Amino acid sequence: MKKPIFADGDKYKLFQGNCLDILKQYKENTFDCIFADPPYLLSNNGFTCHSGKRTNVNKGNWDVSKGIENDLAFHKSWISACKRILKPTGTMWISGTYHSIYLCGSVLQLLGFKLLNDICWFKSNAPPNISCRYFTSSHETILWAKKDKKTKHYFNYALMKNGIWSEDKLKNPKKQMRTVWSITASKKNEKKTGKHPTQKPIDLLKRIILASTKEGDLILDPFSGSSTTGVVAYMLNRKFVGIEIEKKYIDLSIKRFKEVSRHCEEARSADAAIS
Repeated sequence: MKKPIFADGDKYKLFQGNCLDILKQYKENTFDCIFADPPYLLSNNGFTCHSGKRTNVNKGNWDVSKGIENDLAFHKSWISACKRILKPTGTMWISGTYHSIYLCGSVLQLLGFKLLNDICWFKSNAPPNISCRYFTSSHETILWAKKDKKTKHYFNYALMKNGIWSEDKLKNPKKQMRTVWSITASKKNEKKTGKHPTQKPIDLLKRIILASTKEGDLILDPFSGSSTTGVVAYMLNRKFVGIEIEKKYIDLSIKRFKEVSRHCEEARSADAAIS
């Protein structure tokens, strides 16, 4: 059994390697929730805009499409592996752009998941389209699905409706939360220990984790990158298992975790002193 490359007891575990290999060592029905941000497979030698400058879209060999049939097989392999270890009452979230999300959605349905929602994550600070030949891409789609159609899943409806979501200009206070979320891309202070090219913002993962898990639940991210999922899970008293293939992003994740855990300890100490 492969051991995590970094761990803080059972609260936070990071594995380095291919998620298909590591997920085999977990028993069926282990995880309460899965958030997956798989490769979007859009590294095609094109260009985008980042911080006002022309930037190559290539992110690495892991993000290169191998053709529609091979891409479909890839998504089917990891989603199947995740379904086996997700609890019957559990749910899975998958983030993507049009390059990947339709394949993921098809696979979810082929494997018997029940699609609960497709979330439009509107990024108000999205970069412009420098070719001026397309509409400016300013959103990603996040699919939310449950493993078992017959089993009741957890959803914190009251918090989603009545909670304070000041970061989202589209959320009306005391009204049902809708499927269009206005949340900016990762802030500068979320990247001060290093950058990942597809890093998700803390505010986005907070909402997802609060909506679909309880304290003490076990969350998996099979493509953990810089571990925003893990950082937020730790902040919200959930347990986390992350898998990442590239060592430089494992190192970045460890730096982020150590910083967040230090802040959490300082806050707990301050609360204890007051009480």
